[in-house]
Amino acid sequence: MSRTPSVKVNVAPLGPTKIAARDVSVFYGDKQALFDVSLDIPDKTVTAFIGPSGCGKSTFLRTMNRMNDTIPGCKVTGRIDMDGQDVNAKSVDPVLLRAQVGMVFQKPNPFPKTIYENVAYGPRIHGLTTNKAELDGIVEASLKRAGLWDEVADRLHSAGTGLSGGQQQRLVIARAIAVEPEVILMDEPCSALDPIATAKIEELIDELRERYCIVIVTHSMAQAARVSQRTAFFHMGRIVETGDTEEIFTNPRERRTLDYITGRFG
Repeated sequence: MSRTPSVKVNVAPLGPTKIAARDVSVFYGDKQALFDVSLDIPDKTVTAFIGPSGCGKSTFLRTMNRMNDTIPGCKVTGRIDMDGQDVNAKSVDPVLLRAQVGMVFQKPNPFPKTIYENVAYGPRIHGLTTNKAELDGIVEASLKRAGLWDEVADRLHSAGTGLSGGQQQRLVIARAIAVEPEVILMDEPCSALDPIATAKIEELIDELRERYCIVIVTHSMAQAARVSQRTAFFHMGRIVETGDTEEIFTNPRERRTLDYITGRFG
C-alpha cells in the first residue's frame, strides 16, 4: 500500500537563486560523505532535503554556513555561492556568515539565559543596536515574527529553558532572525516535538518564507510535502533528484525517489 503524502499545491512563484552549489564534496578524514553535489536554492522559498539516515542531507546543510569548519579533519571541496560570493573564500568571516545564514537544530538549544537575553544576544554582539529602546524593539519584533510574543510577553525575564519544547524551538527561531539573516537552515526542527508544536512550527515556516530563504532537512515525507515548494532527494551522499515538491511527490523521474517516498526503503 502506497503511503505517498498528499501535497499542498502552492502556486507562489519561486524566488531567484539565493545559493548555488557546484560539485560540493565533503570528507571526514578518509571517509567521503558527500559526492559532487550541485544544487540551486531559490530565495523566499522553502527547500526540503529528504532521504534516508546517513545520506548526506545534514552534511550538505552544514556546508552552507560553514558549520563543518568546526569538525576536526573535515574537508569541503567544490563551490558554494550566496548571492554570487563564495562562502568558503578566505575573505569571508564564518562568524558573520553564520549571522547571515542562521541555523535551527533538531533539539531546541536556548541559551541558559532569560527569554529576552536569548533574543538580544545576537543583535548585541553584532552591534546592531545603539540603545536599549532599539534592542527592546528587535526582541519584540523577533518574538512576534516567531509567533511567540503573545505567550511570553509577560515573562521576558524568565529562563528560556523553562519554556515547553515547541516554545523553545520558536525562541531559537526568534534568536536566529533577530540578527536579520538572509537564509535560515533547519535540521529536523520538529523531530523532538509533539504534533501540536510541530503544526505551529510548520505554520511559522510558511510565514517566514515570505522574508527568508529556508532550507529544511526532514525525515517526514508529509512534512516536506506540507511546507516546501522545492525538494531534493539525497541517497548515499549524492543528489538523486531535485524539483518542485508537487512534481517530486506525484511524478518523480527516478525510480529510487519513488521507492523512497512510497516507503519501499529508508
